Amino acid sequence: MHILMLSWEFPPKIVGGIARHVYDLSKALTKNGEEVTVITCGVQGVPDFEVVNGANVYRVVMNNPSTPDFLTWVLQLNLNMIEKANELSRKGVKFDMIHAHDWLAAFAGKNLKHAWRLPLISTIHATEYGRNNGLHNELQRYISNVEWWLGYESWRVICCSNYMREELGRVFQIPDDKIRIIPNGVYPEEFSQTNISPAEVRQNYCSLDEKMIFYVGRIVREKGLGVLLDAFSRVLAVDSKIKLVIAGRGPYLEELKFRAYQLGIFNRIYFTGYIDDNTRNALYQGADVTVFPSTYEPFGIVALEGMAAKTLVVASDTGGMSEIIRHGQNGLKAYANNPVSLADNLLWALQNPKHAEQMRKQALLDVKNIYNWEKIAMDTSSVYEELLAEYEDSKWRSVIHEEEFRNALMSDMIKTIEVEEMTRYRDLH
Repeated sequence: MHILMLSWEFPPKIVGGIARHVYDLSKALTKNGEEVTVITCGVQGVPDFEVVNGANVYRVVMNNPSTPDFLTWVLQLNLNMIEKANELSRKGVKFDMIHAHDWLAAFAGKNLKHAWRLPLISTIHATEYGRNNGLHNELQRYISNVEWWLGYESWRVICCSNYMREELGRVFQIPDDKIRIIPNGVYPEEFSQTNISPAEVRQNYCSLDEKMIFYVGRIVREKGLGVLLDAFSRVLAVDSKIKLVIAGRGPYLEELKFRAYQLGIFNRIYFTGYIDDNTRNALYQGADVTVFPSTYEPFGIVALEGMAAKTLVVASDTGGMSEIIRHGQNGLKAYANNPVSLADNLLWALQNPKHAEQMRKQALLDVKNIYNWEKIAMDTSSVYEELLAEYEDSKWRSVIHEEEFRNALMSDMIKTIEVEEMTRYRDLH
């Protein structure tokens, strides 16, 4: 079947985890025999169309008038997505269903669903309510309303964990039988390969007698980095020969640096900013432990990345990470938003290398056996097939047959009239 995917980000445009998810999912689905077309935001210097791992990727050019705010930009992006989708339809490209990723593609998904009378499926990766621990202003309430609307318009909603299923039911009242849980995954080989020596990269941050804790991700409040700094100050009180490397960008960065100054630990922390994949992999492999102290995490794909890179993961016992990490078996879990618990787990991981090695090995096995994209693609295709069978039997689908019949009948009538008129004209002249 032919799937139209709508996503506001796709590599090389990477803002959060959606870009990587859509990239890997489209790759796995095409490998599984599905036909996938992705419509996403254009990126300067990147082709408007290319085939990426078997998927047709169309990047719409954002040549609209400059926008006063992000919401207006999102609406313009959706209009451009709709325009591109209709252009493909006019050229004879046929789709079996539409798959929208998060609220930023909701408007295009809903429009095409009703214009083409095709089923809409959505993946809701996170909620505005969860990201902000509630809704505190009009912008957040608006985004949350759009998320609810996307769930309402979708024939099926995919989420990545039991935690997210509960949240979608609680926040949006989405019926449980409408939700399908399919976890995220990683390709382990993408995190084990690097053309940079991990030992050499490590030496840029640590001396030979120091240990290294590594964090990578967006620098935003819900990632729990303030908790990490408080925990790290406690770790240094026990063992001063440790460095913390924080990689990533985000609006919380300057406040985080100031907090490190206040705690007197700034000289023990490296804020790297953006790093490329090779450097990330080298840091994963060179670190003694990776840490993900999120206060809100629907899934926690970064935990899988660390596991795939054979690095011991210490994560918050919250959200989807609670389901990924089995404490003491494939990683360690600290109480969420608790610097004392996080510090205790970091120290234990650093002081018990033999057990840490056992957990690293088990973590890699879990990634290969549970969170592999071949299995995820098969599960996703099963949801598509389930939905398509339901669609074919629906009254909503039967309307298309009636419209096609009426259009065909009208076309035949017009052709008959044209033939009669031409014959009459020929007889008269």
